[in-house]
Amino acid sequence: MTSRFDAAAIRSEFPVTKRMLYLDSAHQTPLATSVRSALTDFYSESHETAGPKPVWLRRVEQTRARVASLFNAKPSEVAFTKNTSEGMNIAAHAIPFAAGDNVVLIEGDHPNAAYAWLNQRRRGVEVRFAKLAAESEIASADTFRPLIDERTKVICLSHVSFHAGQRHDLASIGRLCRERGIYLVVDAMQSVGVLPVDVQALNISILAAGTHKGLLVPQGLGVLVVRDGLDELQPAYLAMSSLANPPADYIARPDDMATRKDAARFEIGNLNLPDIQALDAAVEMITKVGVENVERHVLALGDRLIEILDAQAIPLVGPRKREHRAHIYVLRVPVGPWAEHFANNQVRVSPERDGIRISFAMFNTLDDVERLAQVLRLYGAKNSAGQAVERID
Repeated sequence: MTSRFDAAAIRSEFPVTKRMLYLDSAHQTPLATSVRSALTDFYSESHETAGPKPVWLRRVEQTRARVASLFNAKPSEVAFTKNTSEGMNIAAHAIPFAAGDNVVLIEGDHPNAAYAWLNQRRRGVEVRFAKLAAESEIASADTFRPLIDERTKVICLSHVSFHAGQRHDLASIGRLCRERGIYLVVDAMQSVGVLPVDVQALNISILAAGTHKGLLVPQGLGVLVVRDGLDELQPAYLAMSSLANPPADYIARPDDMATRKDAARFEIGNLNLPDIQALDAAVEMITKVGVENVERHVLALGDRLIEILDAQAIPLVGPRKREHRAHIYVLRVPVGPWAEHFANNQVRVSPERDGIRISFAMFNTLDDVERLAQVLRLYGAKNSAGQAVERID
Protein backbone atom coordinates (compact mmCIF):
# COMPACT_ATOMS: atom_id res chain seq x y z
CA MET A 1 0.00 0.00 0.00
CA THR A 2 1.32 3.47 -0.84
CA SER A 3 0.34 6.98 0.21
CA ARG A 4 -1.45 7.53 -3.11
CA PHE A 5 -4.93 6.12 -3.48
CA ASP A 6 -4.31 2.74 -5.12
CA ALA A 7 -7.85 1.47 -5.64
CA ALA A 8 -6.78 -1.96 -6.89
CA ALA A 9 -4.47 -2.58 -3.92
CA ILE A 10 -7.12 -1.44 -1.46
CA ARG A 11 -9.81 -3.59 -3.06
CA SER A 12 -7.57 -6.65 -2.93
CA GLU A 13 -7.62 -6.35 0.88
CA PHE A 14 -11.36 -7.02 0.94
CA PRO A 15 -12.34 -10.41 -0.56
CA VAL A 16 -16.01 -9.64 0.07
CA THR A 17 -15.91 -7.48 -3.06
CA LYS A 18 -15.63 -10.68 -5.14
CA ARG A 19 -18.80 -12.11 -3.60
CA MET A 20 -21.23 -9.21 -3.53
CA LEU A 21 -21.71 -5.51 -4.10
CA TYR A 22 -21.02 -4.31 -0.57
CA LEU A 23 -22.55 -0.89 0.12
CA ASP A 24 -23.16 -1.18 3.85
CA SER A 25 -20.10 0.13 5.65
CA ALA A 26 -22.20 2.50 7.75
CA HIS A 27 -23.52 -0.71 9.36
CA GLN A 28 -20.18 -2.52 9.56
CA THR A 29 -17.16 -2.96 7.36
CA PRO A 30 -16.00 -6.34 6.10
CA LEU A 31 -12.74 -7.68 7.43
CA ALA A 32 -9.61 -6.69 5.55
CA THR A 33 -6.99 -9.39 4.96
CA SER A 34 -4.29 -7.53 6.92
CA VAL A 35 -6.66 -7.01 9.86
CA ARG A 36 -7.63 -10.68 9.79
CA SER A 37 -3.93 -11.60 9.78
CA ALA A 38 -3.33 -9.49 12.89
CA LEU A 39 -6.15 -11.32 14.67
CA THR A 40 -4.82 -14.69 13.52
CA ASP A 41 -1.33 -13.78 14.77
CA PHE A 42 -2.73 -12.90 18.17
CA TYR A 43 -4.64 -16.15 18.50
CA SER A 44 -1.65 -18.16 17.27
CA GLU A 45 0.53 -16.59 19.97
CA SER A 46 -2.08 -17.38 22.58
CA HIS A 47 -2.48 -20.92 21.25
CA GLU A 48 1.20 -21.72 20.94
CA THR A 49 2.80 -19.79 23.83
CA ALA A 50 -0.09 -19.26 26.27
CA GLY A 51 0.14 -15.55 25.58
CA PRO A 52 3.13 -13.17 25.80
CA LYS A 53 1.12 -10.60 27.78
CA PRO A 54 3.97 -8.06 28.25
CA VAL A 55 4.39 -8.04 24.46
CA TRP A 56 0.66 -7.59 23.96
CA LEU A 57 0.60 -4.68 26.43
CA ARG A 58 3.44 -2.96 24.57
CA ARG A 59 1.38 -3.34 21.41
CA VAL A 60 -1.54 -1.70 23.18
CA GLU A 61 0.59 1.41 23.67
CA GLN A 62 1.74 1.26 20.05
CA THR A 63 -1.89 1.16 18.95
CA ARG A 64 -2.80 3.95 21.35
CA ALA A 65 -0.19 6.17 19.69
CA ARG A 66 -1.43 5.27 16.19
CA VAL A 67 -5.01 6.07 17.15
CA ALA A 68 -3.96 9.36 18.72
CA SER A 69 -2.27 10.46 15.51
CA LEU A 70 -5.47 9.75 13.59
CA PHE A 71 -7.29 12.36 15.71
CA ASN A 72 -4.39 14.82 16.13
CA ALA A 73 -4.46 13.87 19.80
CA LYS A 74 -1.81 12.75 22.27
CA PRO A 75 -1.50 9.11 23.33
CA SER A 76 -2.34 10.25 26.85
CA GLU A 77 -5.73 11.41 25.56
CA VAL A 78 -6.78 7.98 24.21
CA ALA A 79 -8.56 5.21 26.11
CA PHE A 80 -10.00 1.92 24.86
CA THR A 81 -13.64 1.00 25.49
CA LYS A 82 -16.12 -1.58 24.20
CA ASN A 83 -18.06 0.66 21.82
CA THR A 84 -19.48 4.13 21.18
CA SER A 85 -22.32 3.66 23.66
CA GLU A 86 -19.93 2.84 26.49
CA GLY A 87 -17.88 5.91 25.58
CA MET A 88 -20.99 8.09 25.70
CA ASN A 89 -21.97 6.69 29.09
CA ILE A 90 -18.44 7.24 30.41
CA ALA A 91 -18.70 10.87 29.31
CA ALA A 92 -22.18 11.35 30.78
CA HIS A 93 -21.11 10.01 34.18
CA ALA A 94 -17.79 11.88 34.17
CA ILE A 95 -19.22 15.37 33.66
CA PRO A 96 -19.50 17.14 37.06
CA PHE A 97 -23.19 17.97 36.85
CA ALA A 98 -25.18 19.81 39.46
CA ALA A 99 -28.96 19.57 39.67
CA GLY A 100 -30.43 22.09 37.23
CA ASP A 101 -27.63 21.83 34.67
CA ASN A 102 -28.62 20.98 31.12
CA VAL A 103 -27.40 19.11 28.06
CA VAL A 104 -28.37 19.93 24.46
CA LEU A 105 -28.70 17.16 21.85
CA ILE A 106 -30.10 16.88 18.32
CA GLU A 107 -33.54 15.34 18.09
CA GLY A 108 -33.37 12.15 16.03
CA ASP A 109 -29.64 11.61 16.50
CA HIS A 110 -28.49 8.10 17.38
CA PRO A 111 -30.59 6.93 20.35
CA ASN A 112 -27.66 5.41 22.20
CA ALA A 113 -26.11 8.85 22.48
CA ALA A 114 -29.36 10.28 23.81
CA TYR A 115 -29.98 7.59 26.42
CA ALA A 116 -26.62 8.18 28.09
CA TRP A 117 -27.70 11.76 28.81
CA LEU A 118 -31.36 11.04 29.48
CA ASN A 119 -30.15 8.69 32.20
CA GLN A 120 -28.61 11.74 33.93
CA ARG A 121 -32.07 13.11 34.65
CA ARG A 122 -31.78 11.03 37.83
CA ARG A 123 -29.11 13.55 38.87
CA GLY A 124 -31.43 16.47 38.14
CA VAL A 125 -29.98 17.17 34.70
CA GLU A 126 -32.28 18.63 32.05
CA VAL A 127 -31.98 17.29 28.51
CA ARG A 128 -32.92 19.63 25.68
CA PHE A 129 -33.33 18.69 22.02
CA ALA A 130 -32.51 20.93 19.08
CA LYS A 131 -34.71 20.21 16.08
CA LEU A 132 -33.51 20.20 12.48
CA ALA A 133 -36.04 21.49 9.98
CA ALA A 134 -35.28 18.75 7.47
CA GLU A 135 -33.26 15.55 7.11
CA SER A 136 -30.79 17.43 4.91
CA GLU A 137 -30.21 20.27 7.41
CA ILE A 138 -26.73 20.64 8.88
CA ALA A 139 -26.38 21.44 12.58
CA SER A 140 -24.21 24.44 13.36
CA ALA A 141 -23.64 26.79 16.28
CA ASP A 142 -26.86 28.56 15.32
CA THR A 143 -28.78 25.31 15.85
CA PHE A 144 -27.75 25.19 19.50
CA ARG A 145 -27.41 28.86 20.43
CA PRO A 146 -31.13 29.44 21.22
CA LEU A 147 -31.16 26.47 23.62
CA ILE A 148 -28.07 27.18 25.70
CA ASP A 149 -27.83 29.26 28.85
CA GLU A 150 -25.56 29.67 31.87
CA ARG A 151 -26.52 26.17 33.08
CA THR A 152 -25.63 24.37 29.83
CA LYS A 153 -22.76 21.97 30.53
CA VAL A 154 -22.70 19.81 27.38
CA ILE A 155 -23.51 19.89 23.68
CA CYS A 156 -23.46 16.38 22.22
CA LEU A 157 -23.98 15.26 18.64
CA SER A 158 -22.81 12.88 15.94
CA HIS A 159 -20.24 14.21 13.51
CA VAL A 160 -21.98 12.37 10.65
CA SER A 161 -25.60 11.31 10.97
CA PHE A 162 -26.21 7.57 10.66
CA HIS A 163 -29.68 7.96 9.16
CA ALA A 164 -29.29 10.72 6.54
CA GLY A 165 -25.55 11.25 6.19
CA GLN A 166 -25.26 14.92 7.16
CA ARG A 167 -21.80 16.12 8.12
CA HIS A 168 -22.53 18.57 10.90
CA ASP A 169 -20.56 21.80 11.33
CA LEU A 170 -18.38 20.85 14.28
CA ALA A 171 -16.05 23.80 13.70
CA SER A 172 -18.69 26.43 14.51
CA ILE A 173 -20.15 24.33 17.33
CA GLY A 174 -16.68 23.90 18.82
CA ARG A 175 -16.10 27.65 18.75
CA LEU A 176 -19.41 28.22 20.50
CA CYS A 177 -18.50 25.69 23.19
CA ARG A 178 -15.11 27.31 23.72
CA GLU A 179 -16.68 30.76 24.08
CA ARG A 180 -19.33 29.58 26.55
CA GLY A 181 -17.28 27.06 28.54
CA ILE A 182 -19.36 24.09 27.40
CA TYR A 183 -18.09 20.55 26.96
CA LEU A 184 -18.37 19.36 23.34
CA VAL A 185 -18.96 15.59 23.22
CA VAL A 186 -18.88 14.00 19.76
CA ASP A 187 -20.04 10.63 18.47
CA ALA A 188 -17.54 9.98 15.65
CA MET A 189 -18.79 6.47 14.86
CA GLN A 190 -19.67 7.32 11.25
CA SER A 191 -16.77 9.67 10.51
CA VAL A 192 -13.62 8.14 11.95
CA GLY A 193 -11.51 6.50 9.26
CA VAL A 194 -13.63 8.15 6.55
CA LEU A 195 -13.19 11.88 7.27
CA PRO A 196 -10.37 13.76 8.98
CA VAL A 197 -11.24 14.45 12.62
CA ASP A 198 -8.95 16.90 14.45
CA VAL A 199 -9.98 17.05 18.11
CA GLN A 200 -7.78 20.06 18.79
CA ALA A 201 -8.92 22.19 15.86
CA LEU A 202 -12.57 21.32 16.54
CA ASN A 203 -12.33 21.95 20.31
CA ILE A 204 -13.73 18.50 21.10
CA SER A 205 -13.71 17.72 24.82
CA ILE A 206 -14.64 14.03 24.52
CA LEU A 207 -14.93 11.86 21.43
CA ALA A 208 -16.34 8.35 21.33
CA ALA A 209 -16.35 5.85 18.48
CA GLY A 210 -16.59 2.14 17.90
CA THR A 211 -14.14 0.46 15.55
CA HIS A 212 -16.39 -1.75 13.42
CA LYS A 213 -17.13 0.80 10.69
CA GLY A 214 -14.47 3.16 9.33
CA LEU A 215 -11.80 1.64 11.58
CA LEU A 216 -12.27 -1.80 10.01
CA VAL A 217 -12.17 -3.89 13.21
CA PRO A 218 -14.89 -6.31 14.41
CA GLN A 219 -17.40 -5.30 17.09
CA GLY A 220 -16.30 -5.21 20.70
CA LEU A 221 -13.78 -2.37 20.71
CA GLY A 222 -14.16 1.38 20.95
CA VAL A 223 -11.94 4.41 21.35
CA LEU A 224 -12.44 7.33 23.70
CA VAL A 225 -10.53 10.59 23.34
CA VAL A 226 -10.55 12.84 26.42
CA ARG A 227 -8.73 16.14 26.14
CA ASP A 228 -5.80 16.54 28.53
CA GLY A 229 -6.35 18.98 31.38
CA LEU A 230 -9.97 18.05 32.05
CA ASP A 231 -9.04 16.56 35.41
CA GLU A 232 -12.49 17.27 36.81
CA LEU A 233 -13.83 14.45 34.59
CA GLN A 234 -13.73 11.40 36.82
CA PRO A 235 -14.67 7.76 36.12
CA ALA A 236 -17.86 6.31 37.52
CA TYR A 237 -16.11 2.94 37.87
CA LEU A 238 -12.72 2.37 39.46
CA ALA A 239 -10.14 -0.36 39.05
CA MET A 240 -6.40 -0.66 39.63
CA SER A 241 -5.80 0.40 36.04
CA SER A 242 -7.56 3.70 36.80
CA LEU A 243 -5.26 4.67 39.66
CA ALA A 244 -2.28 6.98 39.70
CA ASN A 245 -0.55 4.64 42.19
CA PRO A 246 -1.88 1.11 41.74
CA PRO A 247 -0.77 -1.09 44.68
CA ALA A 248 2.16 -3.27 43.67
CA ASP A 249 1.22 -5.85 46.30
CA TYR A 250 -2.41 -5.97 45.09
CA ILE A 251 -3.76 -4.80 48.45
CA ALA A 252 -6.30 -1.99 48.14
CA ARG A 253 -5.27 1.30 49.82
CA PRO A 254 -8.39 3.24 50.85
CA ASP A 255 -6.28 6.32 51.51
CA ASP A 256 -4.66 6.35 48.03
CA MET A 257 -7.38 6.36 45.39
CA ALA A 258 -6.25 9.27 43.23
CA THR A 259 -6.90 8.54 39.57
CA ARG A 260 -4.51 8.83 36.68
CA LYS A 261 -4.31 12.16 34.86
CA ASP A 262 -4.57 10.60 31.40
CA ALA A 263 -7.56 9.13 29.56
CA ALA A 264 -6.64 5.63 30.73
CA ARG A 265 -8.34 6.46 34.04
CA PHE A 266 -11.52 5.46 32.19
CA GLU A 267 -10.23 1.98 31.28
CA ILE A 268 -11.43 -0.88 33.45
CA GLY A 269 -9.17 -3.90 33.87
CA ASN A 270 -8.23 -6.15 30.97
CA LEU A 271 -8.63 -4.72 27.49
CA ASN A 272 -9.81 -6.34 24.26
CA LEU A 273 -6.26 -7.31 23.29
CA PRO A 274 -7.00 -9.15 20.02
CA ASP A 275 -9.10 -6.33 18.62
CA ILE A 276 -6.54 -3.76 19.72
CA GLN A 277 -3.87 -5.67 17.82
CA ALA A 278 -6.20 -5.74 14.82
CA LEU A 279 -6.82 -2.00 15.22
CA ASP A 280 -3.08 -1.37 14.97
CA ALA A 281 -3.06 -3.07 11.55
CA ALA A 282 -6.22 -1.24 10.48
CA VAL A 283 -4.99 2.22 11.45
CA GLU A 284 -1.66 1.51 9.77
CA MET A 285 -3.53 0.74 6.54
CA ILE A 286 -5.82 3.77 6.87
CA THR A 287 -2.84 6.03 7.54
CA LYS A 288 -0.97 4.75 4.50
CA VAL A 289 -4.01 5.27 2.29
CA GLY A 290 -4.63 8.67 3.89
CA VAL A 291 -7.94 9.69 5.47
CA GLU A 292 -8.06 12.75 3.20
CA ASN A 293 -7.82 10.40 0.21
CA VAL A 294 -10.62 8.24 1.59
CA GLU A 295 -12.77 11.33 2.02
CA ARG A 296 -12.16 12.52 -1.55
CA HIS A 297 -12.84 9.03 -2.87
CA VAL A 298 -16.19 8.46 -1.14
CA LEU A 299 -17.34 11.97 -2.06
CA ALA A 300 -16.55 11.29 -5.71
CA LEU A 301 -18.58 8.09 -5.52
CA GLY A 302 -21.38 10.12 -3.99
CA ASP A 303 -21.19 12.67 -6.81
CA ARG A 304 -21.81 9.93 -9.34
CA LEU A 305 -24.53 8.30 -7.25
CA ILE A 306 -26.46 11.58 -7.03
CA GLU A 307 -26.26 11.94 -10.83
CA ILE A 308 -27.72 8.44 -11.20
CA LEU A 309 -30.48 9.06 -8.66
CA ASP A 310 -31.46 12.29 -10.41
CA ALA A 311 -31.52 10.57 -13.80
CA GLN A 312 -33.81 7.86 -12.42
CA ALA A 313 -35.95 10.28 -10.37
CA ILE A 314 -35.10 8.56 -7.08
CA PRO A 315 -35.22 11.07 -4.19
CA LEU A 316 -32.22 11.49 -1.89
CA VAL A 317 -33.06 11.99 1.79
CA GLY A 318 -29.88 13.72 2.95
CA PRO A 319 -27.73 16.63 1.83
CA ARG A 320 -26.48 17.14 -1.73
CA LYS A 321 -23.68 19.66 -1.22
CA ARG A 322 -20.23 18.08 -0.97
CA GLU A 323 -19.25 19.96 2.16
CA HIS A 324 -22.39 18.73 3.93
CA ARG A 325 -22.11 15.00 3.22
CA ALA A 326 -19.71 12.09 3.56
CA HIS A 327 -20.22 8.43 2.60
CA ILE A 328 -23.88 7.82 3.55
CA TYR A 329 -26.75 8.23 1.07
CA VAL A 330 -30.35 7.33 1.82
CA LEU A 331 -32.77 6.62 -1.04
CA ARG A 332 -36.34 7.60 -0.26
CA VAL A 333 -37.95 4.37 -1.49
CA PRO A 334 -40.28 1.75 0.04
CA VAL A 335 -38.05 -0.39 2.23
CA GLY A 336 -39.70 -3.82 1.87
CA PRO A 337 -39.68 -4.38 -1.91
CA TRP A 338 -36.44 -2.51 -2.46
CA ALA A 339 -34.58 -4.44 0.26
CA GLU A 340 -35.74 -7.69 -1.33
CA HIS A 341 -34.66 -6.47 -4.77
CA PHE A 342 -31.17 -5.57 -3.54
CA ALA A 343 -30.80 -8.90 -1.75
CA ASN A 344 -31.85 -10.78 -4.90
CA ASN A 345 -29.08 -8.99 -6.77
CA GLN A 346 -26.37 -9.60 -4.16
CA VAL A 347 -26.24 -5.97 -3.07
CA ARG A 348 -25.65 -5.41 0.65
CA VAL A 349 -27.41 -2.28 1.98
CA SER A 350 -29.36 -1.32 5.13
CA PRO A 351 -32.98 -0.32 5.71
CA GLU A 352 -33.20 3.11 7.26
CA ARG A 353 -36.00 5.17 8.78
CA ASP A 354 -36.69 6.97 5.47
CA GLY A 355 -35.71 4.33 2.94
CA ILE A 356 -32.62 2.36 1.93
CA ARG A 357 -29.17 3.43 3.10
CA ILE A 358 -26.18 3.10 0.79
CA SER A 359 -22.77 3.70 2.33
CA PHE A 360 -19.39 3.71 0.65
CA ALA A 361 -15.95 2.72 1.90
CA MET A 362 -12.40 2.97 0.65
CA PHE A 363 -12.74 -0.32 -1.26
CA ASN A 364 -15.73 0.73 -3.35
CA THR A 365 -15.19 1.95 -6.91
CA LEU A 366 -16.99 3.84 -9.66
CA ASP A 367 -17.64 0.42 -11.23
CA ASP A 368 -19.58 -0.46 -8.07
CA VAL A 369 -21.69 2.67 -8.51
CA GLU A 370 -22.39 1.79 -12.16
CA ARG A 371 -23.35 -1.72 -11.11
CA LEU A 372 -25.73 -0.18 -8.58
CA ALA A 373 -27.21 2.00 -11.34
CA GLN A 374 -28.04 -1.18 -13.27
CA VAL A 375 -29.76 -2.67 -10.24
CA LEU A 376 -31.78 0.52 -9.74
CA ARG A 377 -32.84 0.58 -13.40
CA LEU A 378 -33.83 -3.07 -13.20
CA TYR A 379 -36.24 -2.35 -10.37
CA GLY A 380 -37.87 0.42 -12.38
CA ALA A 381 -38.14 -1.75 -15.51
CA LYS A 382 -39.54 -4.67 -13.56
CA ASN A 383 -42.26 -2.60 -11.94
CA SER A 384 -43.21 -0.54 -14.99
CA ALA A 385 -43.52 -3.62 -17.19
CA GLY A 386 -44.92 -5.92 -14.52
CA GLN A 387 -42.13 -8.40 -15.27
CA ALA A 388 -40.67 -10.94 -12.89
CA VAL A 389 -37.03 -10.09 -13.67
CA GLU A 390 -35.19 -10.12 -10.34
CA ARG A 391 -31.49 -9.97 -10.96
CA ILE A 392 -28.66 -9.00 -13.23
CA ASP A 393 -26.16 -11.72 -14.11
